[in-house]
Amino acid sequence: MQGEAVTLQLGHYSGCVGAHWWGLQAAALRSAREPAELRAAALLRFGRGPGGPETPTPRLVALELKGGVGSLRPDGAGAEPPVSWDGAVADYRDRGSDGGCAPRDPGSCRGDAAGDRKGNPGVAGPGAAPAGSQDAPSVRLWSDYLNVHLHPKSVYVIRQYLHDGDCGCLEAFGQGESLLQDPACVEELEDRLHFYVEECDYLQVPTLSKLPLLSRNFLLKMKQNLRCCRCFPQGFQVLCDLHNGFSGVGAKVTELLHDEYSRKGILTWGLTPVLSTVGDPQNSFYRLMNTALGIAHLSRHSSLFCPLSLSGSLGIKPQPPVTFPYIKYEASLNYHSSAILAAALDTLTAPYRLCSSQGSMMHFADSLTFSGRKVVAAWAALPFPALSGSSLLDILSAHQQDVPWKLLSSWREEQKVSCCFAQSVVLRGICQEKPTSSCPGQPRSPLHSCESPEQVLQQFLHTHFPGAFSTSHVLQQPCDTRPPFPQFFSPLLTRRGFLLDKAQGFSSAGVESMPVLAALQSSPVLHSLLSGLCQELQAPNVRRWSSFFTAGVEQDDFQEALEELKTLSQCYETGFGADGSEDEADSD
Repeated sequence: MQGEAVTLQLGHYSGCVGAHWWGLQAAALRSAREPAELRAAALLRFGRGPGGPETPTPRLVALELKGGVGSLRPDGAGAEPPVSWDGAVADYRDRGSDGGCAPRDPGSCRGDAAGDRKGNPGVAGPGAAPAGSQDAPSVRLWSDYLNVHLHPKSVYVIRQYLHDGDCGCLEAFGQGESLLQDPACVEELEDRLHFYVEECDYLQVPTLSKLPLLSRNFLLKMKQNLRCCRCFPQGFQVLCDLHNGFSGVGAKVTELLHDEYSRKGILTWGLTPVLSTVGDPQNSFYRLMNTALGIAHLSRHSSLFCPLSLSGSLGIKPQPPVTFPYIKYEASLNYHSSAILAAALDTLTAPYRLCSSQGSMMHFADSLTFSGRKVVAAWAALPFPALSGSSLLDILSAHQQDVPWKLLSSWREEQKVSCCFAQSVVLRGICQEKPTSSCPGQPRSPLHSCESPEQVLQQFLHTHFPGAFSTSHVLQQPCDTRPPFPQFFSPLLTRRGFLLDKAQGFSSAGVESMPVLAALQSSPVLHSLLSGLCQELQAPNVRRWSSFFTAGVEQDDFQEALEELKTLSQCYETGFGADGSEDEADSD
């Protein structure tokens, strides 16, 4: 069995996605199935406080700016207990765009969670929940809906920059890089990382717990210094904001991980909130520069890199956000968009968390990133459209013409992608009974000759993506969608997320789980995404915003990053024909 993973959250939007992701892990523990399909210990650690019950906490290091942790204690150990207050209360209000007043939560993020003047999204009204929503209007920070305890080593608040404000924010890639060149900051980060790495190693050596304390500590310290040894964890998951200065933080963090733990998998997810269609040109260009530099550096030092966003584009001109037929979400609310990405992420990462699998994070990455294609695209169907009680054979037979998923990697595909180099696909929450059709009048297809659910899905993928290297998994466990997951579902869904024949007479606020189909693909759409970023950052445009380079990025380094993106994009440019030209491209 493979070891544990250590997760890093770099930035506020990454914290939003992470808060939902940890909520999904806690929900899976509460509704554990027997036998379990996913190992909770892959992401969570289990400890017991003085006289208290065993409490699962994420194996997490989260970097956040001053004012961005909200209700968490300064040490990140969890929310403060409620305290009654009998004194006077002052209500400070900001003027809204309509001239009215709205309450402001001091320390809240109006940029990430509600909108600001830095190219980040804005909501329809300050503090207002979307129509038809059951969500509390006070949800602004990721700590507002974090429902798990965090270890005191988890949250590291960077006090040099403010989370919210007109100045003092972490806006540029170079600022983020400079932070991780500060010896005190690096020492703080390494101390937290070593704590979790040593703990993972300790958990994987049964005889170590029987040694005397001094001998045990000596061996742990020795293993820390022997970088060549095969010590645990199996790898690192890095959730990193791409659109702001945290892209520079992520560049240095992944470089540190690559140097310290070169034999471990480093899976990096570049996260961007839904972007406002109206924004300051300079801030929009800063965001584009941060994104391009982030992709170049993060993919360089990671085993695998995947951009994740519901925004239609990462370019200068944002496109309409991704839509889902059975989810009615408010795109400007990070609470909503991050929940969708967290559900996809929980499904995409299932292959190296399976109880039955011996595959590691490194093997998982290697199966997708051969021939220099270290960037992958994410797709998901949330929920996967299926009628309750239907067999997997019937469900997939209904989608013979088109896979019903949406691209989550910020590119508006003009036509459906019918080819890819490699892919990892997970379908969860569908009945795994014998794949027999309940519609005897249907013509037989190659799917009918399959004997197991896994074979049915594999044949389905082979039909749609002939020649691609595909790995697939079918899980019975659905994605849990009970609160704090947003209740934004269509009335056409049952409580288990399956389709109804007709709409209910009330909103489906009680959807408790849903089936999900998700995939990571080494796909030709990435050529358009990467080359498009390069085209928008040609030299004449870059010179217009010379102030970006005063934050620490040299012009030569920026041009080198652009050349790196161009070279990376060319890996996805050729070899997509069905006549075997893909092999020719790989052999170059």
